[in-house]
Amino acid sequence: MSKPEKIIPLIQKKSIEALLEKGERLDGRSPTAYRSVRITVNAIERAEGSAIAEIGNTMVIAGVKMSLGSPFPDTPDKGVLIVNAELIPIASPTFEPGPPGEEDVEISRVVDRGIRSSEMVDLSKLAIIPGKKVWVIYVDIYALNHDGNLFDACMLAATSALLTTQKPKTVVENNEVKLLEEKEPLPIKTRPVSVTFAKIGSYMVVDPSYKEELAMDARLTLSFSENGDIVAVQKGLPGYFSYDEIMQALEIGEKISRDIRKHLPPIPTSASND
Repeated sequence: MSKPEKIIPLIQKKSIEALLEKGERLDGRSPTAYRSVRITVNAIERAEGSAIAEIGNTMVIAGVKMSLGSPFPDTPDKGVLIVNAELIPIASPTFEPGPPGEEDVEISRVVDRGIRSSEMVDLSKLAIIPGKKVWVIYVDIYALNHDGNLFDACMLAATSALLTTQKPKTVVENNEVKLLEEKEPLPIKTRPVSVTFAKIGSYMVVDPSYKEELAMDARLTLSFSENGDIVAVQKGLPGYFSYDEIMQALEIGEKISRDIRKHLPPIPTSASND
């Protein structure tokens, strides 16, 4: 069974464009205004790390589980990071149960790329016995309420969950890994943040709401590291962004990323980060 078709009446899209022509939006924001951000950490008791991220009425939860496993053959001296996002029916009537669809996969890849390309987690410090035993990090993300901009919300939830993750310390005895009772944070180097833009007709807005997403012709997600570097870019839908619009998005996005980052937990300090 296919997902319910997402349709926005032409008259409503015209109304959105008419407002944008006056520099206004359906919810009263300006084109460059981001909705309120709220992050709640340690939301899942049994997870090694977890967080709920809210952008306006959009709500996402992320949990981190750690396990010992084998490294990838091409990176025998590094730990493993696996990101999985699921858009479940509780979040929106447009989401259906079953195997991950294109939206789920795209969000998973965008979040994974932002975390991996920024080198948020120093995976080289998660190899216990290089080539044999490493820490495997599973980041599972679930949408709880969809009111637009799941990309940024999922990135915020995943980043916050990793920042609060505590894993067991280990010792190696006779080539065997022993888990200790003492916990330590992950070796975190930076806190990536993504900022998403929507192109609606000839207008560009940041942090699109659900109704704006139904009307948008193109989507652009930019991921920034702590020092303002662009670490990942994802463009979606058939529409386009001009060179000037992309440069404008880079400038606006970098500033917004700094404001959003104020809501994130701090980078943990430990011997692992030295």
